[in-house]
Amino acid sequence: MVQRFLRSSGRAALWSGAVALIGALGLSGANAQYNIGRGPNASIGHRMPNITTGPGLRYMPGLIVPLDMGEPPPPPPRRTGPPPGDPPPSARRATPPAAADSRFVAKELVIEVDGTPTEAEIAALARRFRLTRLEQQAFPLTNSTLFRWRIADGRSVRSVASAITASGAARATPNFRYRLQQAASGAGDATRYPLVKLRLTEAHAVARGTEIVVAVIDSAIDARHPEIDGAVTASFDALGSKEGPHKHGTGIAGAIVSHARLVGSAPAARLLAIRAFAGAGGGAEGTSFGILKSLDFAVARGARVINMSFAGAEDAMLARALAAASARGIVLVAAAGNAGPASPLLYPAAYPQVIAVSATDAADRLFTASNRGKHIAVAAPGVDLLLPSPDGKYQVTSGTSFAAAYVSGLAALMLERNPALTPAELRERLMATARDLGPKGPDDQFGAGLADAAGALAAAVEATPVSSMSSAPSPQ
Repeated sequence: MVQRFLRSSGRAALWSGAVALIGALGLSGANAQYNIGRGPNASIGHRMPNITTGPGLRYMPGLIVPLDMGEPPPPPPRRTGPPPGDPPPSARRATPPAAADSRFVAKELVIEVDGTPTEAEIAALARRFRLTRLEQQAFPLTNSTLFRWRIADGRSVRSVASAITASGAARATPNFRYRLQQAASGAGDATRYPLVKLRLTEAHAVARGTEIVVAVIDSAIDARHPEIDGAVTASFDALGSKEGPHKHGTGIAGAIVSHARLVGSAPAARLLAIRAFAGAGGGAEGTSFGILKSLDFAVARGARVINMSFAGAEDAMLARALAAASARGIVLVAAAGNAGPASPLLYPAAYPQVIAVSATDAADRLFTASNRGKHIAVAAPGVDLLLPSPDGKYQVTSGTSFAAAYVSGLAALMLERNPALTPAELRERLMATARDLGPKGPDDQFGAGLADAAGALAAAVEATPVSSMSSAPSPQ
């Protein structure tokens, strides 16, 4: 019937008008749904919009189009403004800005200038790039001056950092965030298995870390705890905060120097208590600028070992500073990280000058949250550990943070035994004497294996390298 109607050329125009009317009344739309996950690792996902498409017509029950309509009505006037009912453009919701990158502090930069710039040069730099100076620090480790700046307008951190570096006026990076690597412990009884696993009793018959200075860049340490009392020779607060002792920093110090009810890996070592992290819980945060200030203090105060039980993003400025510290003969030890097997590399552990440490439990199994990678040097106990906590208390805790602290103590023992060891030689001997775990040979979980204090001390005094093992495997 429709075909017969269309063949009637006199009524084709009428049908076109009807089609236009139907199209105007039959609006199709889109329907989108979003699912928001809940829980400790909440995620936001979405399903693609379910869009109804068609040739412009939709079946509408009850709509009758008479075939004999006479002349079609004139077309509606062409609309030039927004559709009826739409708000004016100025009232429409703007596209939300991209989420801020949580890896660094919003609107902040760390800028490094060679030497000591004059006030006039600093002011010119601020005007040129429209920055507000927050803090500055002389940095003899790299013969430069460090600045912390704020971006006052809406420019992105990365775009401003790139512009400054490209100009050649200075080196600029975001002020990256780092987190302490402490995890919740299981409900099982804590034991003192590190003493046995690391063969500390045998090692302490030879060396106890006497007078070796170990810098702990961490949260605040309770220096009056019976396990730590008398071990802290100097303190530095890179944050200038009034926050009291923290369980993470106190636990790290205890893993190294405990000497009351517990036994640390280097009970006679001397600590530099450096506070660069603040916040509640084991995940207290620090920044690139605070860590760089802490490194400067550690080097100036004669640290032979620097413990870094934190992890975060790669930072070219921090990498340069750590390379300079290693070149001065300072042994660098860091937690591999607690982000699990699927995590990308975390730093500073993945820098080639750093001894990266993963964590094991009392049965020599890898800590499930431990990061993996070919940069892992050795493993050490880091699960369900009994360690000191502020106010004379004790805690049961886990994490690669504490495994790294035990290895920092082992490094102090080795340096007492042979003060002439270079960082590369110490690393090589530590790895060569480790007890192999997991797949045969070095692997991405345990590195060379479980650290052995007694074996490492024996190797420390040998005149020639004990192995051809690479002293700084490339992280992959």
